[in-house]
Amino acid sequence: MLCLWAAAQAVAAPDAARSSAAYCGPDKATGLAVWADPADSCATALQVASAYAKARSGTARAPVTVRTGDGTWTCQERQGDPNPYQECVDTGDSGRRVFLSS
Repeated sequence: MLCLWAAAQAVAAPDAARSSAAYCGPDKATGLAVWADPADSCATALQVASAYAKARSGTARAPVTVRTGDGTWTCQERQGDPNPYQECVDTGDSGRRVFLSS
């Protein structure tokens, strides 16, 4: 009998993302989980997460503005319950948000 076992990593959305956001996968640079709200914008969310990871290196908790082909986003760390997470909001449409969490 052959048994294969693989560890499954649980990925929990930040409280702010739980109702309508979709998990898009990990950011390649940071390994953080990326969530998109609305749920149909994962491609954009992954681009925003990548741009944010590059822009925030060395920046502690201060808001960061990133630009992608899909718009301009303001990103910053937020206090979750219990863990902090990163949130990016589209400056042209505050209903579009990207969350990054560990």
